[in-house]
Amino acid sequence: MLIIDCHCHAGKGDGLTGPWDTNAPLKPYLGWATDAGIQKTVLFAAFHSNYTLANQQVASIVQSNPNRFYGFAFVHAIRDRGRVLKMVKKAVQEYGFCGIKLHRYDARISREVCETARAFRLPVLYDVVAEISVVELLGQEYPDVNFIIPHLGSFSDDWRAQAGMIDYLVRFPNIYTDTSGVRRFDLLQRAVDCAGPDKFLFGSDGPWLHPGVELAKIAALKLSTGDATKILSGNLLKLIGRVNRKPQPAKEHSISVSKEVGFSKSWRDPWLISQ
Repeated sequence: MLIIDCHCHAGKGDGLTGPWDTNAPLKPYLGWATDAGIQKTVLFAAFHSNYTLANQQVASIVQSNPNRFYGFAFVHAIRDRGRVLKMVKKAVQEYGFCGIKLHRYDARISREVCETARAFRLPVLYDVVAEISVVELLGQEYPDVNFIIPHLGSFSDDWRAQAGMIDYLVRFPNIYTDTSGVRRFDLLQRAVDCAGPDKFLFGSDGPWLHPGVELAKIAALKLSTGDATKILSGNLLKLIGRVNRKPQPAKEHSISVSKEVGFSKSWRDPWLISQ
């Protein structure tokens, strides 16, 4: 059975405030992953002050072994405003990346990011850091963009956020989650029972969490072979299998002129954009 880890950082950060923005070494992770039977991994950068450089680091790793790795482009919704399309276009067309990654730790998601994802038909892995209310808006505003909300909505074990994510998974066809870092197994079990295995992707949040330990949670769900296959690889392959390597011209235009027409003003809600 093919097993793909959809959530792993790689490369060096430059913040030096914690492991997440200092260094994400792959060597120990790859040993653990091999022992666990994980054949492929989605990589994205560690936190960085310049995601253009950080994405280049990840690209060099992915291109060194393209049969082993997939790449997602990390972007900062505020700091990279006005150039997200250019960054993602380079990542997709030159690096062969197949998704977008962003984190509330940096900034809240923006229309520019969502419309770029739509133009390339890319999935967006967005860590909401328990601010799950935005998922309602993403589901409504961008039904044609697939969003992966990792950790069942909260890496910090906010059970309220994780329980609330279940409703979004059930109601919105374009909302998915990953299993990385979910310690409350009762909530993970309930979520899979309610939303079904089609809405889950296996992830580890490597290299800091052990992929074998995270994989054990999937085994503990005691799913059928078919359902387990969906979580372990099938759902991810479905999401990245629709990537459009050339952006749709109309969408590219709307993004490139967004600063002139000021569409960002329509997302001035403080829940969505940091001022």
